[in-house]
Amino acid sequence: MADHLFNKQAAIYSEARPRYPSEWFSMLAALTPQHSVAWDVGTGNGQAAVGVAEQYKKVIATDISDEQLKHAIPHPQVQYVHTPLAMSDDELVSLIGGEDSVDLITAATAVQWFDLDRFYPIVKRVLRKPGGIIAVWCYGSMEFSPEIDGILRRFFELGIPFQSQSFKIALQCYKTLPFPFESVGVGCEGQPLELDMRKEMSFQGLLKFLRSLPVVHIAKEQGVDLLPEELLKEFERAWGEPEMVRTAIYKTYLLAGKVKL
Repeated sequence: MADHLFNKQAAIYSEARPRYPSEWFSMLAALTPQHSVAWDVGTGNGQAAVGVAEQYKKVIATDISDEQLKHAIPHPQVQYVHTPLAMSDDELVSLIGGEDSVDLITAATAVQWFDLDRFYPIVKRVLRKPGGIIAVWCYGSMEFSPEIDGILRRFFELGIPFQSQSFKIALQCYKTLPFPFESVGVGCEGQPLELDMRKEMSFQGLLKFLRSLPVVHIAKEQGVDLLPEELLKEFERAWGEPEMVRTAIYKTYLLAGKVKL
């Protein structure tokens, strides 16, 4: 399901989604004694991978969507690899570098789509012990102004019937995400660390972001347009001048942990 959705929106996804603050990667790097190898899982177009690469010598960035990887951001320290679902666990562990080989694992707005019963045992195999860290995060709501925020809330309410369980985990700010790792002081299971992420955005940028959401594509496949013309006009009136650039504040939620020994 995730592969199908993200293949369809790969080009718009790469343009519409925000880059993550460099301070986040510095914070995570301070938690790992070594900075040799990192694994960015569900990398998409590499928004997190290129940030991780500023702190780690080598980043292996994997995704099940080969179409997403075609739009990946080039970086000399990032190796992008297509990992189809048919790849075995042992093959994936070997690809990443073997057992006890990875200093940091990141999954940026992605882990809710994973088969956690399969993913977490792989994490526990490849993370360095001691010293290795896994960090996962997602962003939920966006904030612009009271008027725009109200229209956004109605938009997301329209999408409720089409939300997958994976999407709901993100909307619940990862508070319901299983996370069986020992806390390292950056959130813990059921209590993610809340952060703000800012992005300058045009009106067209907002529309591209909304159109990149999986729920929009799920609804469209079922014959429902979550962005009808009348709603777009409401957004346009609330935004102001078409060329106006506003600051979007993404409410972001982060969990980090280490393997329990």
